[in-house]
Amino acid sequence: MQAHRRTLLSTLLLSAGLFLPALGLASAPPAAPNYPPSVGKYVAETKKQIKTIKIEEFRASLDKQELGLLVDVREEDEFSDGYVPGAINIPRGLIEFRIWKQVGFPNAVDMNKRVTLYCATGGRCALATKSLQDLGFTNVVSADMKFEEWVKAGHPVAKPAKK
Repeated sequence: MQAHRRTLLSTLLLSAGLFLPALGLASAPPAAPNYPPSVGKYVAETKKQIKTIKIEEFRASLDKQELGLLVDVREEDEFSDGYVPGAINIPRGLIEFRIWKQVGFPNAVDMNKRVTLYCATGGRCALATKSLQDLGFTNVVSADMKFEEWVKAGHPVAKPAKK
């Protein structure tokens, strides 16, 4: 019960922090990352070990249908708010387990299939790309972009069909 109360309180505080500034009822300083600098350093080092593309190349590849299997590694609730058309959702924490059906398992696994991953800020997809490389995938690319910038630039965004 105590854990439930803490969760409820945290949710209410987070909600207030998100909605009050939008309503002009409170001004909040820019959000600082809620993780130590070592995490940012780890992601930056990971990006040096994988292939990345910037937003412009991502858009051009989308237009030419050259992204291959497009995977949004954000959480399901983030995906349901909007995603790049043609993307499937496999959250980063499950990528190593759920990717296989998409690449032909169990019959003819294609470890060279082009797989392009994206997320909200480029961090989770970088880590997921490295994980897939470590599993033996040879044609994996990480979109080093912010989804928010994608939306603001007027690039296409799809929404799941309402149930």
